Amino acid sequence: MPVLVSVPRRVTSVAFAAVLLAGGSVACGGGAKSDSAVAAPPKVTPAAAVANAAKNAEDITSLRYRISGTVPGKGRLEAEASMNTQPLAMSMKMTAAAVRGGNAQLEIRFVDKVMYVGGSAMRPEKLNGKSWLSAEPAVWGRGGVDNQSYGVLPSQLQVSPTAQSTLLAGSKDLRLIGTETVDSAKTTHYKGTVNRKGLTGGRLDQFIQLEVSDPLTMDLWIDGDHRTKQFRMRAEHNDDLVGTGDGPFDLTITFLDINQPVSIEAPPTKDTSPLAATDAQEG
Repeated sequence: MPVLVSVPRRVTSVAFAAVLLAGGSVACGGGAKSDSAVAAPPKVTPAAAVANAAKNAEDITSLRYRISGTVPGKGRLEAEASMNTQPLAMSMKMTAAAVRGGNAQLEIRFVDKVMYVGGSAMRPEKLNGKSWLSAEPAVWGRGGVDNQSYGVLPSQLQVSPTAQSTLLAGSKDLRLIGTETVDSAKTTHYKGTVNRKGLTGGRLDQFIQLEVSDPLTMDLWIDGDHRTKQFRMRAEHNDDLVGTGDGPFDLTITFLDINQPVSIEAPPTKDTSPLAATDAQEG
């Protein structure tokens, strides 16, 4: 696999975000609804169940998932996405609340270290008569210092959800909540808090990428195959960051299809306009 080159996020992210209309917060949507189920809780400890789900997350090669909630500085968001791990690629569609009457859509794809952005949320004058704008090198789904979406995606959405789902394994106060139905699947619900102190390696990097202060409250719903079906992350804003905006961080991510065929392709070259040097200097 080619080596991914880290690009300083602060230098390039604001520039690319300028191609979106000002005030383009991502739109609102609710998470997957959960109802009470009658299945008995599993006869395993919460720590063992969560650790098992985290281990099984390593075997996910493709995923279709849904995101809803709020991100400080970005507002409420709703999205559906698909991803592959070999080769690493992602496609996401989001709606934008503050752009064009709240009906604008933004579509983002990461293919072969290039990011493509299209949809009605784009400023037409930046597209040069095309349907998509491209930027490279672009990286999604890696460590925090490697990810690069030029300000289009919030930092919290630049990490693979399969990796984020393992964060609860670092909790010291795991507890069983009960059994619930999530998206027609019977699941067992666990909850705990995660603090930066004590996390190492990839989990520490994932926590930092969320840009929140301790503690992170996390709920995890595990299905009958001992895999994550849904997780929710909540925290206050990060006191160490400036300009993150008001309001809490609260995201729910629901896994819809696991290890099913996913096709993610770059848009046709004839429909794509590369990010111009003048655009890269804006913002």
